[in-house]
Amino acid sequence: MPADHGVTAEGLPPGVRRSASGRIPQWAIDEALGIQQGPAPWRSGPPLPVRPTRGHGRKWAIGAGIALLLGLSSVPMLFERFVLPAVLPYLPGAPVPPPGFEAADAPLGQPPASTGSKAYALQESPDPGQPFAAYDPCRPVHYVVRPDDAPPGADQMIQEAVARVSAATGLRFVYDGPTSEAPSEEREMYQPDLYGKRWAPVLIAWSNPAESPDLAGDVDGLGGSGYAYVEGQPYVLVAGQVALDAPDFADILQWPDGRRYARAVIMHELAHVVGLDHVNDPTQLMNPEGADLTEFASGDLAGLAILGGGECVPEL
Repeated sequence: MPADHGVTAEGLPPGVRRSASGRIPQWAIDEALGIQQGPAPWRSGPPLPVRPTRGHGRKWAIGAGIALLLGLSSVPMLFERFVLPAVLPYLPGAPVPPPGFEAADAPLGQPPASTGSKAYALQESPDPGQPFAAYDPCRPVHYVVRPDDAPPGADQMIQEAVARVSAATGLRFVYDGPTSEAPSEEREMYQPDLYGKRWAPVLIAWSNPAESPDLAGDVDGLGGSGYAYVEGQPYVLVAGQVALDAPDFADILQWPDGRRYARAVIMHELAHVVGLDHVNDPTQLMNPEGADLTEFASGDLAGLAILGGGECVPEL
């Protein structure tokens, strides 16, 4: 097929980036189609990036489908801008789900009134014109737990931490049960074989430094979310994950009042998932040095309330 109608000779979007070897990874195709993942902040250190997803085995099916559809188009620019995003979720091996899963007409909850504190930091939005990215408040935030090597009382600690984040944001969380999925910096945001045709739920996984090297040293947990985007709409957080260092938690639980400190670590990482960043203020739970706190403080709560007021985007 000739390289026209807004597609290359390989059936790929124009401008797609290649690696030094000439190969085209899935993340480059996703980027060219406007599907992006953003950086995720990690506890006890500077924020580290979550690498874009790579699905090498499916790129040819996607490319062939795009080439066929674009070849049928007589108005290339309009097709690429308006038709392709609408049909992409239904192509074989699509990297995104059909839009609007569980989308309601209004937010499912409301964030509480702000505390007025300025002692918080929101993660940087990928769009300079968008103050922050957040989860869609018009649909529930699903989450799953990988229970391998979980310490005693883990289920209750997670439930309590989720409840506190839900209360502070107004977001509705739904537990989908256990999973066998392992945490990964290259986690796929869309895993239809495992979770159905929707964005992957937030993964909370008990792990260790051997499996998750960024947990090495004094890092008790990692947390963050990816971004999704459709043209003309704000960036939305989807498919977050938390990795918790099971050996560290076993030690923390031996401290006096250790259970409350362990729960605070989970709260800290879940706050990263919904969009809070680290702060230097030692009176806030989002301080990365593990301040002597077991609950969200006024700045944490002010930031979480803002993040609960994101836009509804049924187009995703």
